[in-house]
Amino acid sequence: MYVFEHQLRVRYAETDQMGYVYYGNYAAYYEVARTEMLRNTGISYKELEEMGVMLPVIELHSKFIRAATYDDLITIKTTILEKPAIRIKFEYEIFDETAKLLNTGMTQLVFVDMQKNKPCRAPQIFQEKMRPYFG
Repeated sequence: MYVFEHQLRVRYAETDQMGYVYYGNYAAYYEVARTEMLRNTGISYKELEEMGVMLPVIELHSKFIRAATYDDLITIKTTILEKPAIRIKFEYEIFDETAKLLNTGMTQLVFVDMQKNKPCRAPQIFQEKMRPYFG
C-alpha cells in the first residue's frame, strides 16, 4: 500500500455562489494529489509520457460529506491499495484543517502505449518504484 498526503488552499475561483467548493473541482483536486503522489515516487506524469505511456482516467467516483469553503487548507490523502499493473486505482480522502472528512473519491486509470493506443503494463521503472510498497 502506498499513501501520500498533499495540502492545498481553496482559492476563491474554486467556489460557487454559496462559498462552497464547486463539486467539479474535486476531480481537479484528485488530479493534483495523484500527480504529486507520482512525483513523490520519483517519476512524474511527464516522464511517463516521455516514455510513451499515458494514463487516461477510465473511472471516477466522488462522495460529498461536508463542504470545503474559500481559504480552507485541505489535505488530500491519496492511497494506492493494489499493486499497479495495467490499471492503477487511486483512493482519496479530503480533510479540513480540523481533520474532519469532507470528501471521499476514487479514480481508476489505465496505462496506455501512446504509439499503439492500446493498454499496456506499467513501465518497468514505475513497477520498480512501487515494489517496496507491495512486496
